[in-house]
Amino acid sequence: MTISPFAGKPAPAQLLVDIPRLVTAYYTGRPDAAISTQRVAFGTSGHRGSSFDLSFNEWHVLAISQAICLYREAQGIDGPLFVGLDTHALSTPAGASALEVLAANGVHVMLAEGDEYTPTPAISHAIICYNRGRTRGLADGIVITPSHNPPQSGGYKYNPPNGGPADTHVTKWIEAKANELLAAQLAGVKRMPHAQALKADTTHRHDYLNSYVADLVNVIDMDAIRSADLRLGVDPLGGAGVRYWSAIAEHYRLNLDVVNTEVDATFRFMSVDWDGQIRMDPSSSYAMQGLIGLKERFDVAFACDPDHDRHGIVTPSGGLLAPNNYLAVSIDYLFQNRPDCAPTRPWARPWSAAA
Repeated sequence: MTISPFAGKPAPAQLLVDIPRLVTAYYTGRPDAAISTQRVAFGTSGHRGSSFDLSFNEWHVLAISQAICLYREAQGIDGPLFVGLDTHALSTPAGASALEVLAANGVHVMLAEGDEYTPTPAISHAIICYNRGRTRGLADGIVITPSHNPPQSGGYKYNPPNGGPADTHVTKWIEAKANELLAAQLAGVKRMPHAQALKADTTHRHDYLNSYVADLVNVIDMDAIRSADLRLGVDPLGGAGVRYWSAIAEHYRLNLDVVNTEVDATFRFMSVDWDGQIRMDPSSSYAMQGLIGLKERFDVAFACDPDHDRHGIVTPSGGLLAPNNYLAVSIDYLFQNRPDCAPTRPWARPWSAAA
């Protein structure tokens, strides 16, 4: 493994993505479904790529959105669809494209109040809360994010009614249908103008931020955290939770400082990852040099990736903790001390998604 000379250093100007060119390529590029690298390909619940190499363009989003509408119809999922976006440059145009298809298909879409960026856990929380006690009219969700991938990336994830990431049998169905639509030059894709979609009777607003923040007390002992008087620091890394952390601190009166509130689609405030890429990966010591630099300033400091479903934690004595080690200890604690949280079938109800 060759380490880039830029690794661990502030991102130089020559590594910053040209945002206007990236977004232009999103609208002008036309992927060829006969070329494997230009087809829809779901990884961990989602499709990811870049408009620069024709792997994430408007056609991909239109085709995936229509495929999800067809999947919902086939499965009898007819409740609201909760939709969130992260701070990557391609997420906002992709969100607009998706809404045009969803509205044209008569799907009841729940957009964020004030077009707030929305972390993945907030979408999962909204789905779980809506579906609790229901057996019909179930909700599901979409998160438009490429997760921790570089600034030139775009991504599209689907969350079924259980609130967690879609399983492979779901994503394979959506992937196959989306590629059929791509191969047919989008024949069969329903669409309406964006301005009309925003005004559609099926387009609604949802307060993801405040409903998520207010419910945290039901899964986290905020009194214990507050009484411990820990000095907490968080770097949202310019991600979707940038306004969530200050709301949490204010609501629960925590000694928590948000050290970086900047949102910049180039992510120029990051240190460069091992391979010379700008990557918001909280598990990488190269990318997390800024976070590691906080270890003497706070008792605990942490960071999240752009859609806030990955974390990095730094302590004065331990430095950057391995996320999987922390998660393993947390899960062991929850199973021993929160038996009501443990599902009988872990794949059926991802309780951790709401926490």
